[in-house]
Amino acid sequence: PAKRNAVTYDMWVALGDASSRLAGDPSVRVVVLRGAGEHFCAGADITELLADRPAGAPSFMDVNMAAEHLLATLPKPTVAVVQGDCIGGGCALAIDCDLRLVVDGARFGITPAKLGIVYPPPSLERSVRLLGPAAKRLLFTGDLIDAAEALRIGLADELLAADQVEERLDELCATLVQRSLLTQAATKEMIAAVTEHGVVSADLADAWAREATMSGEMAEGVAAFRERRA
Repeated sequence: PAKRNAVTYDMWVALGDASSRLAGDPSVRVVVLRGAGEHFCAGADITELLADRPAGAPSFMDVNMAAEHLLATLPKPTVAVVQGDCIGGGCALAIDCDLRLVVDGARFGITPAKLGIVYPPPSLERSVRLLGPAAKRLLFTGDLIDAAEALRIGLADELLAADQVEERLDELCATLVQRSLLTQAATKEMIAAVTEHGVVSADLADAWAREATMSGEMAEGVAAFRERRA
């Protein structure tokens, strides 16, 4: 928190490990990502970008990209709660999540142009899929935008006062856990396919159809509807 949650090498590794563990834990239905203290995340820890690593060790960029991929593809709903600064790699982490609850006063920026970094293609692709043409301005300038502008361009799903966010987070998570995880996981993967390729492939559609048939989810959903319960 003292460094606005700037992400170190070890933190990227830990985030990837946590994402893998949560993906495989059947007791986990929703994952919430948030920063300790007053800020979400000020980005990658710049002091570690060019640090020497032991021979054969993954680079800083390697562990960064691995963690982001595992978070972005985690087969459960993910919610970022963004307060304070959400900049650079921090903004990428928020974009990796499915939904973003934003506290009024938050600031966003995508800042590789300030460091002479070519933004990693996977992070760029996810930014463009979410923000469309607005991604270009953020990437070209590195300028910070406020929470209201983030809501306007689709970077925020909801803008909340600081005293509203915990109640809204609890309400949203309660809703998500009462819905079908099968539906959520299938929808997440198929939306990713549509945004990347324009269509859901026949193989992917067939795989989820088989999963739905074997799961018994529809029978449970119909029973819940008839019994007027979640």
